[in-house]
Parts: sequence; C-alpha cells; structure tokens
Amino acid sequence: MRIRFTKMQGAGNDFVVLDETRGRLGLSTAQYRWLADRHFGIGADQILSVRPSPGEGLDFAYAIHNADGGEVEHCGNGARCFVRYVHEKGLSERNPLRVQVKNGVLELRRHSDGRVTVDMGAPVFELDRVPFDATGPAAVPMAGFERWPLALAGAEAPIVWLSVLSMGNPHAVLLVDDVDTAPVALWGPLIESHVRFPQRVNAGFLQVVNRGEVRLRVYERGAGETLACGTGACAAVVAGVRLGLLDERVDVHTHGGVLSIEWQDNATHNAPVLMTGPATTVFDGEVEVPELG
Repeated sequence: MRIRFTKMQGAGNDFVVLDETRGRLGLSTAQYRWLADRHFGIGADQILSVRPSPGEGLDFAYAIHNADGGEVEHCGNGARCFVRYVHEKGLSERNPLRVQVKNGVLELRRHSDGRVTVDMGAPVFELDRVPFDATGPAAVPMAGFERWPLALAGAEAPIVWLSVLSMGNPHAVLLVDDVDTAPVALWGPLIESHVRFPQRVNAGFLQVVNRGEVRLRVYERGAGETLACGTGACAAVVAGVRLGLLDERVDVHTHGGVLSIEWQDNATHNAPVLMTGPATTVFDGEVEVPELG
C-alpha cells in the first residue's frame, strides 16, 4: 500500500501525519511501528491520523499511535502539529479548532507567529483514573501535593519519589538536581513499566531552575526518551505548582526547545492547563508500506 504523509515536529518531538479524512487506511500495529522506525521506515516518535468530525461541535478527530504501534490517549506536541497540518492542507480555516482525541476534546488556537496554544484540559489527580495502584507504600505530603515512593528493581537508587497525575495520559514526575546527569535511560524504563502503573506511565525528570523556569526530560511510554513531551511538560508544571515550587506561568526547557505552560490552580485543582509552543512542517512524501500482520 502506497500512502502520502507529512513529517512534522514540535520542539523536536517528531510525527508522521496521515490524512484519513476521506477514509481509514486500515494500518496494523506492525505497520504503525514500521512507519515510526528510523532505520526501515520514515522515523517518528508518534503517528498522527487526522479523521473527520465525529459529531456536532467538533471540527476533527485524530488518533495517536506511539512508536511501538500502540494507540495512546493524548499528545500535546502532536496537537500543535495537528493544527498546522489541517490549515496548511486546506482541510479547515477555522481558528480555534475543537478536536476529539481518545480521552476527550481539545481546543487548539494558532497564533500569527506560528505558535499554537492548546487547552489541554484539567489535570486528573484521582489515582484510579491515572491509573496508579495506591495500595503499596504510602505517599508523603509536600506542600499541597503528595510524593509516592517507588522501588526500582536493579536501579542504583532503590527508592524514587514521584508525584502522580494524568493529563489525559498517565505521568509520574520526579524531582532531580540536574537533568543532564539524571539517570533517565536507567530509571525511565523501570518507572514506565512499574507494576503500580497498570497502563504504564510517562516518566518526567524535573529540574526547577526558578519559580518561572524549569528543565525537563521525559521517558515516554512506548517511545523512550524524546526531545520534548507536551503532556509531560504540563504534568511537570502542575506537579511543581502543587508542590509549592512554581508559579502559574512557567517556561519549560526541553532538549527540543521551550514550551510555555500556564496553570492557574484553584481550590478544586480543576483549572485547564494551557500549553503554547512551536509546530513545524519538515517535508511531505509518499512511501510504500509493506504488508505486515
């Protein structure tokens, strides 16, 4: 099967974008995995499939598949690329756009400077909705939030302390002194696949520079460490605010660029998180996708 695609990136988090507005391509898990493969396919952290509106009040829907071929709930950097894609391809002129993803509805606004703001919705703190198994060792409070102990089998430090929440997908945020020396490659996969996260988790390594600036590395579920993670940046800032370390507007420095996150916390912690950052088209192409089961 020969398909057209667009390669895009947002702060270095890169995507293969597919147009399924006229019909589903019917790709298998193995074919999504092949498209994401940097040696045998196109290469991407995730595959975004643009689909028609599923109902009234919505402009589009889109599906997100990780590099391992599995479908996931949410991707902030991908959402920004989605807006640029549908505008550049003439699929819509509306601004803002309302888009359905697996775990809810996003509102996306493109600015005149090319940056895109995504209303990421409110964070979720109910542990069964993250999901996270709270029956193990108990959390320790810090300011207005909790940090949970997690035993990492075979790691240099047997216990790490994590703040747990969901941004439509599960996140665990770990405070570190220096992201450059943080053991992301060692601890990331151990946190991602830990038994207390039944659907696995994105592991964020957060260094607080000051109350308005942080540095972040994220080991993404099903993709490994990426140059940037939009939902990870949102989760890190939300955790930092609730831990009393950050103000409501924070610049998040990733290896791929800077994302601006705003979260005006309230008494019920249900305010939406706003993320603003770049979205760039890299190239268009066609590829012959092999028949894979």
